[in-house]
Amino acid sequence: MRAVMRLLLSALLLLTACAGRAQEAPAPAPAQAPAEVRQILVMLHLPAPHFRPDAAYGANYRDDAGRLARRRIAEALAREHGLTILEGWPMPALNVDCYRMAEPAGAEPGKIVEALSRDARVDWAQAINTFSAQASDPLYPVQPAALQWQLGEVRKAATGRKVLVAVIDSGVETDHPDLAGQIAFQENFVDGQAYAAETHGTGVAGVIAALAGNGVGIEGVAPDARLMALRACWQVAGGATRCNSFTLAKALNFALMHGAQVINLSLSGPADRLLRELIDVACARGVRVVGAVDAASADGGFPASHPGVFAVAADSSRQLTAQVLMAPGRDIPTSAPGARWGMVSGSSYSAAHISGMMAVLSELRPGLTLPQVRSSIVLQPGGINLCATVTRLTGKCTCVCVEVSPPRI
Repeated sequence: MRAVMRLLLSALLLLTACAGRAQEAPAPAPAQAPAEVRQILVMLHLPAPHFRPDAAYGANYRDDAGRLARRRIAEALAREHGLTILEGWPMPALNVDCYRMAEPAGAEPGKIVEALSRDARVDWAQAINTFSAQASDPLYPVQPAALQWQLGEVRKAATGRKVLVAVIDSGVETDHPDLAGQIAFQENFVDGQAYAAETHGTGVAGVIAALAGNGVGIEGVAPDARLMALRACWQVAGGATRCNSFTLAKALNFALMHGAQVINLSLSGPADRLLRELIDVACARGVRVVGAVDAASADGGFPASHPGVFAVAADSSRQLTAQVLMAPGRDIPTSAPGARWGMVSGSSYSAAHISGMMAVLSELRPGLTLPQVRSSIVLQPGGINLCATVTRLTGKCTCVCVEVSPPRI
């Protein structure tokens, strides 16, 4: 039976790929990663007095007295420590300006950061960390979520309508047949590269919010959600996806300043102060931040290890702690660049399922605090009972009903 399902689904993927476009675009070549130069981030605690949340701020943001003062301080610090200023970026969510600087050749690792952290002009300084997407084993022909989560029944109650979900990832193919019209914002935060449609970001976006009922491809968990396609990661040779502290921080700041209700971070790396501070702001505002667990890390990796983040592992993995949510993460069909579809696996896509779920729950009960959201989730062996969770929140039976206690609100 399973072999028959594999053959049928393989044929379906081939047919939907052909239906997507008459002339299928070739798969994009992997973008080249930024040059490997040891860089640091320097935060100056000076507000940007003319910040507007509807403006796109880059290295050359508005020229005013505050900006000139910040620049002079950054230049003085650079001269004193032999640094080269590469870029400055305002982060109003933290009330800091963040400067990306290159260390001089031969500098002892950590020494300049330590000296800057003691300087009264500096809020803090840190190294730029590297983060990786949590994906593996592409192209296995199965689609578990529709059956396991009873999505057809859940959609009688909610579809994530008008909920804004930030996909902080590699580039999303915004005109993909399953994503066309789903993108509210598209921004690029990777230096020296044009926005590009890439495998990981396009796949994560499809799991969250692929169109339902359009006759092709798949259906997202929250097909009526609106996506922020924030490219903070890039695809490297071999298909891996990489990000760093600075690109992720710029995207997080943008998401916070533009009203994201859910933030998906299908990636993992070392603990990072700048990202932690931004996630703290998100949690204080009630934003649902979802992070993918790195099974190779004892604590699940960062940001999944952050106490305010909804940490997610694949339902085929061992659960690291009682706080880790389990969601489908193996043999997931989803959107791919070139108006195609493919099979993927990994906790990246488990996190995308939970971000879609958060959009559904946000439509139903947008005012819940993060602890209330967590306590409303109904768990069962191997994962989440989404139907029972919806029933608990609404008090209405939209699925195959199970007896659930009301949420502790």
